[in-house]
Amino acid sequence: MTEYGRGPGPEPWHPEDPQYGDQGWTGHEAQQGQMPYVGGPQQYQQEPQPQQAYYPQQQGQYPQAQQMPYQQQQQQVPYPQHPQQHQQHPQYQQNQDTYGGQGQVWDTGQGQYAPVPQAADPYAGADPYAQQQTSGYPGEAPDLYGTPEAFPPPRPPSMRHLDTEDDWREGEAEADQAADTFLAGGDGGEDDGDGDDGGNGGRRSGRSGGQPKKRSGMACLIAAVVIVGVLGGGGYYGYSYIKDKFGSAEDFAGSGIDETVDVEIPKGAGLGQMGRILKEKGVVASAQAFVDAASSAPNGKSIQPGIYPLKKKMSAAAAVEVMTDPSKLHVLTISEGMRNSTVYDAIDKKLEKPAGTTKDIAFKQAKTLGLPAWANNDPKIMDPLEGFLYPMRYDLTKDSTPESLLKQMVKNATDKYTELGVEGKAKELGLDNPLQVITVASLVNAEGKNHDDFRKMAEVVYNRLKKTNDVTNRKIEFDSTYNYIKGQSEINFNVKEAKAFVHPYNTHNVAGLPPGPIGNPGLDALNGTLSPDHGGWMFFVAVDENKTTFTKTYDEHLKLVAEFQERQKQKNGG
Repeated sequence: MTEYGRGPGPEPWHPEDPQYGDQGWTGHEAQQGQMPYVGGPQQYQQEPQPQQAYYPQQQGQYPQAQQMPYQQQQQQVPYPQHPQQHQQHPQYQQNQDTYGGQGQVWDTGQGQYAPVPQAADPYAGADPYAQQQTSGYPGEAPDLYGTPEAFPPPRPPSMRHLDTEDDWREGEAEADQAADTFLAGGDGGEDDGDGDDGGNGGRRSGRSGGQPKKRSGMACLIAAVVIVGVLGGGGYYGYSYIKDKFGSAEDFAGSGIDETVDVEIPKGAGLGQMGRILKEKGVVASAQAFVDAASSAPNGKSIQPGIYPLKKKMSAAAAVEVMTDPSKLHVLTISEGMRNSTVYDAIDKKLEKPAGTTKDIAFKQAKTLGLPAWANNDPKIMDPLEGFLYPMRYDLTKDSTPESLLKQMVKNATDKYTELGVEGKAKELGLDNPLQVITVASLVNAEGKNHDDFRKMAEVVYNRLKKTNDVTNRKIEFDSTYNYIKGQSEINFNVKEAKAFVHPYNTHNVAGLPPGPIGNPGLDALNGTLSPDHGGWMFFVAVDENKTTFTKTYDEHLKLVAEFQERQKQKNGG
């Protein structure tokens, strides 16, 4: 150990220094005592001590108050050879007998000084940097930082990289001035800095040549702009989030302007997707307004897919009102079993065409509408497109025409018949051609009420068409064929008159199937026709609108007919 002063590095040279290591910044100055000089110039000796137990103040404690039996004071004694005095720790001032020295005495805590024997090796096992702490004179308050030889005051860890006390104090001054300039809105002008302060550790400019440091307010201005930008952007997005989350959605008022657009709602679309589509079309102001209106409407969640003619800038409630009204939906729905005559009338009405327009097109352009080759193979067919206008819903647009709709319907029917393998099934079922399969399906759809009825009804048709049928003599005798001729749907009519009415479609009068279908069968009727029940059924009677009873013998059938007629009399008050 050749030098006792502070080293040039960033860390303190001595463990007793409050700056030693990084014990955690507490903002308080650690207290130290200095050993008085006794007996003139002499060589100081230090005792071996375990470092951590020896310096409990490193854990933020000051041992003097607990371990010293009396109030110790500290005294500074000039010593020309050593700028800083060594200090003896009070914990080890007692119970020590053999320490080397040159006539050095120590405070024993009993009010007297005891000589310390000299050891052969004064530095054996000693910590060369351990300071010792002793008491001073009673009544004297220690001044730990007021002399040039004292340690500088403790500083925050963030400033401990500064090499000198002046640099540290300048760093504090710069931080204070930057904060003051920003808060005061100043331009960060020149630091008045205050020149050198002699040797008292005063504030200095810290610049070469003693020139004061000049600062520009641009850095503070940029920092302020960044902070304002961050706060402003965060505030905007926060406001937008709160408005979207808790505020009322943007909405138009009224039933809209005089501009109509066709809005197509796809299958499987939820309310949110519907709202977005309506907003893109300019119908509603926001998707959320539509969702809110539809959720609160009685039928708002039952909006069907399709094309809706809606006005622009409608209120969400007005849009929901239109879309929940089936009559407002710009679609055409063909139900299972519906006859072509009804379909034609519906197309004319939806497209606002004169009555009979679509029927004329169907008859005149039948060969160009996409019918399969096996269709329309009998000159007695009443309608060439009967059975080929597939029942389903068709969306209408401003470009829809009777021709385009008829082509679409024929294509859908042809595709479905191909999918079901109608052509290959005809011979398996004992029929002459695929058109007869569609004809049977149209009869089954007209007479039956559900899938089970359709399978049994198809079995009745096939059994009556057999050459061995001597009960009806291969006559189908379905009332639906007579009604088709008459353009009606009556249950009660005169059977004798029906049997006397001669017409190729009247199955009460002629044997076998009619020349063509009497309606457009749906998928259930088609499946029932292709897969009959095989229960041997020959007769049936409609008990009521929801139930049909099937029998195998004519006697059972007559009994059911009598019961049916009795119910009809009671119903009519007869």
